[in-house]
Amino acid sequence: MPAWNDYKKTAKERGSLALELYVVETTAVNPEKLQEVLPAHLQYQAQQEQLGALAFAGPLSDESGEQMNGSGLIVYRAESLEAARTLADGDPMHSTGTRSYTIRRWLVNEGSFQLDVKLSAQKVSM
Repeated sequence: MPAWNDYKKTAKERGSLALELYVVETTAVNPEKLQEVLPAHLQYQAQQEQLGALAFAGPLSDESGEQMNGSGLIVYRAESLEAARTLADGDPMHSTGTRSYTIRRWLVNEGSFQLDVKLSAQKVSM
């Protein structure tokens, strides 16, 4: 397998977007504290969104797709893996030990995105 930066360079050269983002998979360690820490977590997420660091975030279902399991996915925009780790460490879910996380670089190369915003109906769909 090529080194990350070599692959990123090759992807750009072939015309891919090669947008580097950082994916955090967060897993409940202390599920009893989730509801207690949730307001601070949501406030932190809103702050990161306003600063432009938060691309996407939300809970994940269990494997059946029918139940919550206390885990989630967060996608950050950051200058480096270390900067993204600092963002993840600052999340109250992680700093209180309510959740643990893994973090990885994600190179967005392909795909499409459509957004439909209806202002008077207050409706957004993707």
